[in-house]
Amino acid sequence: MSLEWTLQPADPGARRAESGWTGRPGTAADIATELRQWPMIRFEVTEEPSAGVDGERYMHVPGRGLHRSTMGAAGDIQIGEDHLRQLMTQARSPEAFAVAVERALGSAWDAELEPYRWAGDGAPVTLLTRAS
Repeated sequence: MSLEWTLQPADPGARRAESGWTGRPGTAADIATELRQWPMIRFEVTEEPSAGVDGERYMHVPGRGLHRSTMGAAGDIQIGEDHLRQLMTQARSPEAFAVAVERALGSAWDAELEPYRWAGDGAPVTLLTRAS
């Protein structure tokens, strides 16, 4: 895989690269493992679901680490039944359960990466911190 690096409008002075790829199931994990060796980069690697195989999404944000999610055929994040039961058992309050579910969904990683996604293809980026 060869990456073409361009300026990252969401982070002046930074660079970005984007690439489509095809490979055997599990290739996303291999790519994420290699990219993780550079702990100061943000990245997202998505493997689309295929016949009989769930998809995966890996997100990495410096200071937050790596998050892995299982993706369904529609691209939605899926939390397995056993994992959900574990979260319910461990939560000491409804608020703690909500926090645990947000973590399982990778919401914090997703929120941090969102401005970088919109900065692709020369699109201007305007970050809104509050809507009224």
